[in-house]
Amino acid sequence: MIKFSVHKLLIHLFIGVFSLPAFAQFQTDSFIEKLLKKHPERFSQILKEPDKYKIQILYTRIDRNQKNEPHFKTYGYHVNNADYFYPASTVKLAAVVLAFEKLNKLGIDKNTTMLTGAARPEQTGVNSDTTSENGLPSVAHYVRKILLASDNDAFNRLYEFIGQEEFNEMLHQKGYLNTRITHRLESPIGSENNRYTNPVKFEKDGKVVYEQPARYSAKTYFSPTPVLQGKGFLNDGRLVQKPFDFTEKNFFPLEEQHKLIKAIYFPDQVPVEQRFNLTKDDYTFIYRYMSQFPVETSFPANYTDDYYDGYVKFLIFGATKTRLPRHIRLFNKSGDAYGYILDNAYVADFEKGIEFMLTAVIYANEDEIINDNKYDYETVGLPFMANLGKTIFEYEINRKHTARPDLERFEVQYDK
Repeated sequence: MIKFSVHKLLIHLFIGVFSLPAFAQFQTDSFIEKLLKKHPERFSQILKEPDKYKIQILYTRIDRNQKNEPHFKTYGYHVNNADYFYPASTVKLAAVVLAFEKLNKLGIDKNTTMLTGAARPEQTGVNSDTTSENGLPSVAHYVRKILLASDNDAFNRLYEFIGQEEFNEMLHQKGYLNTRITHRLESPIGSENNRYTNPVKFEKDGKVVYEQPARYSAKTYFSPTPVLQGKGFLNDGRLVQKPFDFTEKNFFPLEEQHKLIKAIYFPDQVPVEQRFNLTKDDYTFIYRYMSQFPVETSFPANYTDDYYDGYVKFLIFGATKTRLPRHIRLFNKSGDAYGYILDNAYVADFEKGIEFMLTAVIYANEDEIINDNKYDYETVGLPFMANLGKTIFEYEINRKHTARPDLERFEVQYDK
């Protein structure tokens, strides 16, 4: 009996260890905290109250050998998948890769016309897009609008194409076990209606090449426990003095956001089962529009006039409205909502031969009232993001690298 129990225990231990996510490996020492403390002029107030600001940081140092093979070492600061933050627009990057993967599975080119129907009263259809080159909607053009200007409607259309259940199940199969995608963005419809997604069809040369009926998610993906935050919230202009309920909201933990960046920029360095089925052209397309500035964009044409270089570039640049250097590229997806501000990036300086990955979130809501549009992005959130990016960038410049990286793979041709 004793031998059997020990054997059984060892089996359970073995299963427990190897069922842990492979990506949940980062240094839990005080490296990042020590680095930030070297710059009190940038971080003294933040470091005094890290719990108040709900800061989480992941930084991956990349060293390449003489064969240009990358080796990674990741450091974390206050990273905890159990600590909820609202992921805002960072969920859109997952929609991009899943939409491309689904198209590849169906054998449909990403530039094929995508027409969205409406099967329920709360749904809206799309049959044209005046911002695209040919005046028609497509997954490719939705991705452009997501990566260049974080367009909410573009995300919603990809959400409808993928489907709520497929969205979550595909991510879970690839190891993103804590991620929950439950709703469209900036949409007034309730949680139940978000389980319904629109009918979609693809047309080429006037012929339907694929038709997908309206769908309903048989499963729900809400938090299993209540998620309540803040001291109060505004509801129809009236202050409700109790925490805001995020239980049915999206969640995309920092560790899994960081993992997604690695899977996109270093697909050969992640386990096969965690890779996305993307073509070489898909990767180039993503690299182009994640790093391209609005002024370099042909379509949507209005982006050149409506958006400044740093519009969605939080790390290092802090969404600055001045012209940004062209040799430093932030391949990123940022977001801000409900007082949370986030960025998730692969950073490359093509002149200095520097590269690293950095993902961070901070809560910039001093009064802890949600939905009042009085968030502290300009005074707390963006300065923190800029200072964090600069601090890591300066560290990279000064540290010894084993070999200068060949970053040719990420040097893409921009629209103009």
